Amino acid sequence: MSTEGSLTLDRGLALLQAVADSGEQAATISELAVTIGASRAAVYRLLVPLAERGLVWRDGTKVRLGVGVLRLAGQVLPQLREAARPVLRELAEKVGATAHLTVAQGDHAQAVAVAEPSWTSYHVAYRVGSRHALAAGAAGRAMALRPGGTDRWVVSTGEIEAGASGVAAPVRGVPGLKASVGVISLEPLVSDEAGPLTVAAALKLAEVLRT
Repeated sequence: MSTEGSLTLDRGLALLQAVADSGEQAATISELAVTIGASRAAVYRLLVPLAERGLVWRDGTKVRLGVGVLRLAGQVLPQLREAARPVLRELAEKVGATAHLTVAQGDHAQAVAVAEPSWTSYHVAYRVGSRHALAAGAAGRAMALRPGGTDRWVVSTGEIEAGASGVAAPVRGVPGLKASVGVISLEPLVSDEAGPLTVAAALKLAEVLRT
């Protein structure tokens, strides 16, 4: 791709992001031009291919996201789940506990992929789609860990399910993704063992998603 083509693509993506960030109020052409550092004429030109693909639509003087975004969004979780499956399976086998990938959905955490160990006598049946408050449980609180901080993983006991223990680590370095990888068990987890394995799995998944 030429330098000019790369610049056009970058501006088009920046414009789409600006439309998304404007929220319910939407943004005018002038506001979008200021946001992405382009002229009004350039914004009009960039809107044409986005509108043709249903990614944006003009609402009078304002620009809103189009239903085409919903079609793209509908493919995100299935593809994310497929990418996470081998990483979670390896983690579940190593720890001997149910492994999961959890993402932030507003003020809730939602499990989007789960893998169960094959060799344990029993394990937690954690369903894809399970939701809980971000502030409750290791999975949600792990997403709030600060990069470079001393804490690399979060441990919880009985916060989501009575008697269950959890360990989770944040998935970092993937733009637009707020998530964590974790394990949950009905038996106490040795955090010094499960923690590093969970951190390694989160790092591995981030690498997979960036490639």
